[in-house]
Amino acid sequence: MEVGEDDTDPEKWAVNWPKQHDSYQRTAVATRTRFGGHGGSEALPDQKIERDPWLKRMFLGYAFSIDYRDRRGHAFMLSDQEQTQRHTKPQSGSCLHCHASIMPLYRELGDGDAMRGFEKSFTYSYQDLNAMLHEMGHGHPVSCVDCHAPGTMELRVTRPGFINGIQALAQSDAPTPHLPSVERWRSGGRKAPYDPNVEATRTEMRSFVCGQCHVEYYCADKMPLTFPWGNGLRVQDTEKFWNELTFDDGSRFYDYKHKESGAEILKAQHPEFELWSQGIHARSGVSCADCHMPYMRDGATKVSDHWVRSPLLNVNRACQTCHHFSETEILARVDGIQQKNHDLLQRAGKALMDQLDAIKAAKERGASAADLEASLELQRKAQWRLDFIAAENSMGFHAPQEAARVLAEATDYARQGQVAALEWLATMTGDTAAP
Repeated sequence: MEVGEDDTDPEKWAVNWPKQHDSYQRTAVATRTRFGGHGGSEALPDQKIERDPWLKRMFLGYAFSIDYRDRRGHAFMLSDQEQTQRHTKPQSGSCLHCHASIMPLYRELGDGDAMRGFEKSFTYSYQDLNAMLHEMGHGHPVSCVDCHAPGTMELRVTRPGFINGIQALAQSDAPTPHLPSVERWRSGGRKAPYDPNVEATRTEMRSFVCGQCHVEYYCADKMPLTFPWGNGLRVQDTEKFWNELTFDDGSRFYDYKHKESGAEILKAQHPEFELWSQGIHARSGVSCADCHMPYMRDGATKVSDHWVRSPLLNVNRACQTCHHFSETEILARVDGIQQKNHDLLQRAGKALMDQLDAIKAAKERGASAADLEASLELQRKAQWRLDFIAAENSMGFHAPQEAARVLAEATDYARQGQVAALEWLATMTGDTAAP
């Protein structure tokens, strides 16, 4: 079967690569681990904002307070997005960047130039761009053509957002010991922009194809979709990028204003690539695919498992090729990491709720935005860090020490913000004792 750049239907590719397609189809199977996933048979996964109500309050003023659910497999990445109740609020066409096999539509919008089409896509509503996608016959979730060159089946990155982001990261001075091709490109004089499809090693590409989407980005209607990698990949690096960015009207960048406090909030998406980059697996040259798409035997053939899922559901092939311990021991170690991360996450959420209570009390006593400026800035910092880990789908496993550090900072900033609001309240009541 001849396949080309416009063949987004995986069924056509299945004629040539049936073994990979067989496992790809299994991404429709419900899977669940103790801290994530969707194990039920209902039409949509459970709501995270019902299980952890502090998430709903944290997102007040943003559509995630309406609908924020557990993950499902890649087979549902487009249909779940099309069905979300977040569409009760206006959504940008940028959101299709990571949920659909969208490159032919970008080329159509850009008269053959995919980057130019991508840069236009944020000006369309989600509904309009989604309708165009289906009318063109490309209403599929991310598919074979998005990660493989049809002529050679070589891994490649296609998403303009990633290409712009990785070039900005390469141009920066941020350390990238886990990306040796970036270090080589920097030492080579930086004569042309870093091109991942030319420079990257195969091992790097086995993470880059995932990093096209499993990342933090801006995705709304004020500017094109943007990866905040110009200062590095750590939480403070991406925060610095957003803090230095302004909209066309000169105002400071923010994702939304918190409905209760009025703070200008940064909303993290799902920064798996960023957190992974700070962990021991990345430093050891272990790619995303090594754990989430490990090699398997199918008859006499060795293939990469395209049932992309948690390594905890596939310990023998995902973990034990490197870690020569029993499955029980490996699962216990991971569970210990994720339980500690969960506990820290809940503590940070409690600290943020206490800060919001203090801000609310101060506003009820007449505090203005100027009176609460220090507290509101601390809320922005606290929420960015809390959301960075809450939205990241490894439950801290990709970089446990880094995740713990980020959550500790989130708690600290929220408590500082709580104190700042209580100090203002103390001046109003005449109680000058420390709150």
